[in-house]
Amino acid sequence: MNDIQGSFQRTDGAERKQQLEQRLVALLLSDPQAPAHLSHLRDHGPPGAWLAAGYVRNLVWDRLHDYRERTPLEDADVIYYDQEHPDEAEEKAWEHRLGAGCPELRWSCKNQARMHVVSGLPPYGDVADAMSCWPETATAVAAAMREDGAIAVLAPHGLEDLFALRLRPGPRLTDAGLFLRRTRSKQWLAKWPRLQLISDKDKKEELT
Repeated sequence: MNDIQGSFQRTDGAERKQQLEQRLVALLLSDPQAPAHLSHLRDHGPPGAWLAAGYVRNLVWDRLHDYRERTPLEDADVIYYDQEHPDEAEEKAWEHRLGAGCPELRWSCKNQARMHVVSGLPPYGDVADAMSCWPETATAVAAAMREDGAIAVLAPHGLEDLFALRLRPGPRLTDAGLFLRRTRSKQWLAKWPRLQLISDKDKKEELT
């Protein structure tokens, strides 16, 4: 059995949550590049920024599939919450700053204080609130490096689906078709064939 996916003794919810967060932190720390990327974001990115979504999710999926190398990233998703500067120009300035010091990644910064407008939803209260509206539970995961080098994890829907390789729509998703469109266009089931598509009305063959 894959040592990351592992097996767990029966525990209560808090212990289980802690176990999974520790596994994710260990995975990030063992990655050849993730600690440096997290450190760079801490030192040169927006205050309170998190490295989120595909950067963290894909790393877990790659390791659970025993891939020797990481699947290439389209971009590195950076999320933060700044109500005083809710404009796209500010995001682009952060992307330029991060890219200047670490050009190997295509940094994509999104201020969650304004993203509700893009999504057509009421304003988000914070980063976690915004993440809870994302299309997939496994995508709603983020990590950040503290000043002491410790890694913090943020996952409003928990990490169960991520480590169980379950591809499930987020519970607050309002556009039911968005989940399937993203799954199909991003070819997740082809890149990570052990993923389990969890949907009440749709089956894997509809995405091929």
